[in-house]
Amino acid sequence: MEISATYKFAAPPQAVWTLLMDPEAIKSCLPGCKELRPIGDNRYQAEMSIGVAAVTGTFNATVTLSDLQPPSSYRLGVEASGKPGFANGSALIALKPTTDGTAVEVKATSDVGGLIARVGQRLIEGVARMSMDRFFGCLASRVSGS
Repeated sequence: MEISATYKFAAPPQAVWTLLMDPEAIKSCLPGCKELRPIGDNRYQAEMSIGVAAVTGTFNATVTLSDLQPPSSYRLGVEASGKPGFANGSALIALKPTTDGTAVEVKATSDVGGLIARVGQRLIEGVARMSMDRFFGCLASRVSGS
């Protein structure tokens, strides 16, 4: 599955970068995130509750940030597993200055398996896109102070 999206932030790239690197901000804005704790340089352990149609459950994930080019871009990698199955993915996140703030461009790919894969690609993609929209919308409201 591939998803691309662009999100607008009413703040300069450095402010958006700082927020994207803040584990507490990420945890509070990421739908279903129960825990996000550092386990090394640019590595985190996460616990998330996820539901897609009738398939729900908790995933334990390792999140890795790499290729950091502050405040322009980085790569995010996720390996997650739980009773509903597994999800592995990566995303390239690029911050571009605009006249009124910053555009955050996200290009993500993922692979899912197990029970969660049985609900269908379209449904999974819809839930993934909705979660991304909520996450970046939450961060955008935090950085703009609204």
